[in-house]
Amino acid sequence: MKPNKHESALAPFRHRTFTVLWLAALISNIGTWMHSVGAGWLMASLSPTPLVVALVQTATTLPVFLFALPAGALADIFNRRSLLLLTNGFMFAAASAFAALVWMEQVTAELLLLFTFLLGAGSAFTAPAWQSAIPQMIPREDLPQAVALGGISINLSRAIGPALAGMLIVTYGMALPFAANAISFIIIIAALLWWKYSTPVVNHMLPPERVVSAMKAGMRYAWHSQPLKHTMWHVMGFMFFANAAWGLLPIISKNQFSADAAFFGLLMGAIGIGAILGALCLPRLKIRLNANQLVALGTVITALIIGYFAVGSDPTLAIIAGFIFGIGWILVLATINVSAQQALPDWVRARGLAVFLMVFFGSMSLGAAFWGWLAGETSIMHALFAASTGAIVFTGLAYRFKLQQGQYLDFTPSLHWPEPVVRENVTHDAGPVIIQIKYNVAENDREDFLHAIYRLKAARQRDGAYHWGVYEDAAQSGCFIEHFAEESWAAHLRHHERVTHADKALQDTVLAFHQGRNAPEVRHYIAAYPPGKKAG
Repeated sequence: MKPNKHESALAPFRHRTFTVLWLAALISNIGTWMHSVGAGWLMASLSPTPLVVALVQTATTLPVFLFALPAGALADIFNRRSLLLLTNGFMFAAASAFAALVWMEQVTAELLLLFTFLLGAGSAFTAPAWQSAIPQMIPREDLPQAVALGGISINLSRAIGPALAGMLIVTYGMALPFAANAISFIIIIAALLWWKYSTPVVNHMLPPERVVSAMKAGMRYAWHSQPLKHTMWHVMGFMFFANAAWGLLPIISKNQFSADAAFFGLLMGAIGIGAILGALCLPRLKIRLNANQLVALGTVITALIIGYFAVGSDPTLAIIAGFIFGIGWILVLATINVSAQQALPDWVRARGLAVFLMVFFGSMSLGAAFWGWLAGETSIMHALFAASTGAIVFTGLAYRFKLQQGQYLDFTPSLHWPEPVVRENVTHDAGPVIIQIKYNVAENDREDFLHAIYRLKAARQRDGAYHWGVYEDAAQSGCFIEHFAEESWAAHLRHHERVTHADKALQDTVLAFHQGRNAPEVRHYIAAYPPGKKAG
């Protein structure tokens, strides 16, 4: 069956807003890759030790680990376009200042790491807001294609940016790639100002979620979501081992292949082109392989190429190896990214993706620093062989963690919980709140009921509950109380809005064991304090 127009890979380009912002993001990503290549090559000249060169990769990725969660909370709470304008304005200022320092030849290794860290911090606050804003640029039916085009944009920039940076360095000097990166932020800022952004509709009956509470909610959801946890196990291991190549490529190119900046840019570009080809082949591979098999295949390809980089000396073969590395890299990343997206409902998407990015970039940061240290203590060859072997071993160990489990779950809000019956003067900040649900279960169903209700535990906790438990009446067999607490009355009302059809299916399984004409009795208890005394 031929795909209809909505299923076309290019369907999102029918929408002017998406097209303009996609092109602006492509230009900005090209600038980012130009900075990345320029920074790696500059550090290889300033301080050619493996550890210090690898720390450029750490300085790039560590900020995402540190700041992704608060960034995700801000993106879920505040105006996303305003947040994007603020972060891109900050990155423009930082990139401009660094380009000026390079032009004046005042850069030290410490300053290079500092400005790379600052730009990484800007990217950390940009990523969750950008990813969660994509559904506001296009109709819902075009969202999968839009996400795929976002990946193509990143890989195109990976193919163009490094090669362009290498040519500019060789032809015009070290400062020009950094200046081009600064200019690229002007393009994205102009596109954001042009965008006629409409604020998403929210429930104005509830107060805005506080940033700290929103961060806790994101962490809680990630901790209790099996599909997301399985995905993060895969990304943690792959990024730690695979990042040995990214962290050490500048010094490998300079020393092992005796090459200049143009070759390094060409090598990085070959990786990007390989990633584009891998992305184009992915739909056909998905017909034959499941998600875990795709990740295993991509990891083995990546590991073998890392092993080649340990011993290779031919620049031409290195370019071919880089191309193959890009194919393996994108097979893993594209599959894992889809798995993370599928594991998240809309209400926590930015925060959930932020937790995923924390693990993603935290593993990259730790990996770059560790493999750089190991290369300095032993040799680059030994470090790369260890990373290659470790990646293959981890793939075998992680295969039992199933990916893309969320594709079978309906995360649309069910809104089936009835409004709680309460007195009129309950305030939103009242709490903590305890919810008790009473079930009457036949003796023959006792064991099956307990198995079913314990499967409901994670769903309750993902959506905001804590101190969850089930208790049986000591005097009356088959009389059970499900008990859980929530931070405040507002948090409990948000829980009402967050329950999905997938959660409802679990609850219906539990309710099937309840006996009696009426539904299980639900009670809400709000913390009470003497006059003048507050919680805590």
